[in-house]
Amino acid sequence: MSMQWPEKVVFCEVGPRDGLQNEPEVLSVDRKIALIEGVAEAGVPIVEIGSFVHPRAVPQMADTDEVARRFRRVEGVEYRALVANLKGVERALASGITKVKLTLSASESHAKANLNKTPAELLEGFKECVAFAHANGMEVSGAISTAFGCPFEGKISSGKIMETAARMTDLGLTELSLSDTTGMANPRQVYDLASMARSEFPEVSWFLHFHNTRGMALANVTAGMLAGIIRFDASLAGLGGCPFAPGASGNVASEDLLHMMDEMGIETGVDLKKMIALARQLQEWVGHPTDSSILRAGTNADLVPLTAARKQG
Repeated sequence: MSMQWPEKVVFCEVGPRDGLQNEPEVLSVDRKIALIEGVAEAGVPIVEIGSFVHPRAVPQMADTDEVARRFRRVEGVEYRALVANLKGVERALASGITKVKLTLSASESHAKANLNKTPAELLEGFKECVAFAHANGMEVSGAISTAFGCPFEGKISSGKIMETAARMTDLGLTELSLSDTTGMANPRQVYDLASMARSEFPEVSWFLHFHNTRGMALANVTAGMLAGIIRFDASLAGLGGCPFAPGASGNVASEDLLHMMDEMGIETGVDLKKMIALARQLQEWVGHPTDSSILRAGTNADLVPLTAARKQG
């Protein structure tokens, strides 16, 4: 069987939200704005700018309203934010954000730990979120968390994942993410589940969201591409994690994913050098090492002048 690689992928930067929500040090509003504006200027087409949730639940996101009001928009860039209920959608609209994302866990245990509600209870609340958003000209996307495994329940059956997807499409959502909340996915599992999702819901634009907890994120991205997925989330410097899922570490690093695409000849439209510079800056701001291979070792292109200099020496 011949491999069919995509010519182009769509990249979403989730660092300002998923990357920062688990950090003990809360970045200032100005630094968050610099991060959002920086990735947009680097050519990133979709930026997740934060989340409109209760500040007691995620204090790192308490200033999302101010961030959203103040950052400079780049034409053609999609800015989205995570919400958990109608209040969050209302805050997003008041702050000038016109696309929100609702997350539904495939695991009942994780849903209760995350939002203290069952998936069924969350769905009831999501109905009014979608109705309000559409009435006000807003777009709504969705994410299925713990799609590849739950820290409380272990593996989640593919049937349960498809059932969750069906419930979200019943709300009128046509963009969904399969999210590897705690980095439990493996490439074969990703290929099988992504293929099933595309087959059963061909009308849905599917994203994949991987954490690199066990070092398999880039392999999982590769498996997703072979299954026909072309939309991926990542976080600068490999920051991230879920405050409500034990063992959840950082997302796949944006610069690692973009470097892999560049080496494979797959177009992203994103300036890798600018993203690496932003990742280094972000690593300095959080004040600790992060899980980024490119920040540790540099790009393949960095080796060429180094090798030439050694030969001349």
